[in-house]
Amino acid sequence: MTHVTDRYGAGGPGGPLVMCDFTPPRSGDPTVLDRLKGVSADFFCAAYNPGKLVRADSVAAAHAVRERTGVETVFNLATRDMNKIALQSRLLGAQMLGLENVIVMHGDDLTERELGLGVTSVRDYSSTSLIAALRAMNDGQDYRGAALTAPTDFCIGATLDLARDLAAEAALTKRKAEAGAHYFITQPIYAPEERERFLALYEEAAGGPLAVPVLWGVQVLDKDGVIFGNVPAGLRAQLDAGRDGAEAAGELLAALVEAGVRGFYLIPPILKGGRRDYEAAQRVLGAIGR
Repeated sequence: MTHVTDRYGAGGPGGPLVMCDFTPPRSGDPTVLDRLKGVSADFFCAAYNPGKLVRADSVAAAHAVRERTGVETVFNLATRDMNKIALQSRLLGAQMLGLENVIVMHGDDLTERELGLGVTSVRDYSSTSLIAALRAMNDGQDYRGAALTAPTDFCIGATLDLARDLAAEAALTKRKAEAGAHYFITQPIYAPEERERFLALYEEAAGGPLAVPVLWGVQVLDKDGVIFGNVPAGLRAQLDAGRDGAEAAGELLAALVEAGVRGFYLIPPILKGGRRDYEAAQRVLGAIGR
């Protein structure tokens, strides 16, 4: 198992690290995952029940993708749906499958619709406290402080979102890094200046630069697809006028590489019904010679 931070630190002829997001299927059929085989990413990242729909478990999906593609995988894990015992048992199961790259997230809050169907939110952990619990598991202790038979070896990822209040996000990022996050992924950005503003604000607030790797989010947009973040009006207009979203994302990716960025979190187009366009993701990677 290659840790995300090992690949990030290796650099070399492979160029920047690229982690490609994927949505597990709404079935237990593993053959649908074969669509990822044409994407030249370093890691595939299994989303955790996007849209709060029932999908294949992110741990199982990450394992199946690695088995079918030979590419290393990461699984997302949200604090919303499981208590401390279930979450830590899930993590030990992931370790048993040889999965050691995880990204901790809060998970979307439940709406009145889900609550009306009897779904409940657990949230025994905040995302920051689950990061700390993972660090404790790496030190050989469970949530009670009792010794595990063997320590885990998780490479712990966390999220940050530049579309929120940047001062608050900088403070939260600092807390997550102090809790034990080894790397971050971001929600999509749409210009190199967004990255520069955040890093400058973080350094001012924290008294020093962010010392752990960041994989900067680049979303491949489709005018009829799901869009995250604050997309500039000019880019929206270009898409409406027929510009290829993969071309725009490839341009941004190349500009960020030129600025020295060494890691990316690539989000393929999310089309109606949750379908993903992985061919468009590969066209973006072609912009940096992948």
